[in-house]
Amino acid sequence: MTTPKIIPARNWGQRAVALLLIIIVALLVSLVATSRHIIWSAIPQYIFDETILDGIKLTILFTVLSMVISIIAGAILAMMRLSPNPVLSAFASLYIWFFRGTPLLVQIIFWFNIQLFIPSIDIGSFHVDTNSIITAFIAALLALSLNEAAYMAEIIRGGLMAVDSGQHEAAKALGYTPGQAMLRIIFPQALRVIIPPIGNQTISMLKTTSLVSIVAAQDLLTRAQNIYARNFLIIELLIVASIWYLVMTTIASAIQFIVEQRLGKSTNQTPGFVTNALRLMRAEGRNG
Repeated sequence: MTTPKIIPARNWGQRAVALLLIIIVALLVSLVATSRHIIWSAIPQYIFDETILDGIKLTILFTVLSMVISIIAGAILAMMRLSPNPVLSAFASLYIWFFRGTPLLVQIIFWFNIQLFIPSIDIGSFHVDTNSIITAFIAALLALSLNEAAYMAEIIRGGLMAVDSGQHEAAKALGYTPGQAMLRIIFPQALRVIIPPIGNQTISMLKTTSLVSIVAAQDLLTRAQNIYARNFLIIELLIVASIWYLVMTTIASAIQFIVEQRLGKSTNQTPGFVTNALRLMRAEGRNG
């Protein structure tokens, strides 16, 4: 007796939608490519323009610095949020509520104009003009870092809470202090939960830095705007900026994928140190 051949059902609805999408995309590409109002020859000319490359460097610098600062601040805020001390927990909750509840663009403009209500910093005989400290670069960096710290705090807190509660008890049984348990046991295990969203936030930050152009912080978008303000090649320069943003986010996505793959292998191959220690202690107890 022969086994009947299974023929998958043809989903004509999906095929029709796919065909419609192909037609729409093809029409949009054709519409843009054949536009007489875009000087395509100008795009290669500005791809490696020195001004554009300087803007890319500053965009990467903004991304790296703001992510480093926000991760450190976010870790502190996450531990404060989880603290049994009501003052620390309330402060962290208030910080997260405020910075996640107000638009980043507003925060950038606020820091850039802080000299309007704090014109100078006076501490005893020390006097300094606020404008000399809070430059466009510092204002943008403060806004990006402090805003991102609120999101990092929730990401890290979620990662810490994902660690099995038995790990806390095991660390305590092994004589670890709460600080030692957090740094040596809990936090390393939470990394496998924390790393993926941090990677996503870093990729998002690469694009979010474009908001600092509102205060002329000389990032990639600001440099592109400066050029098209002189030659009026608005669409062409925006395409150049978009190409570089795509390149940077693609590289960042590839790095994130590699890190996640290696992290996944390491967590799958090596069991937790505390779990092993507890097993050993239990075995010794039974043998004794």
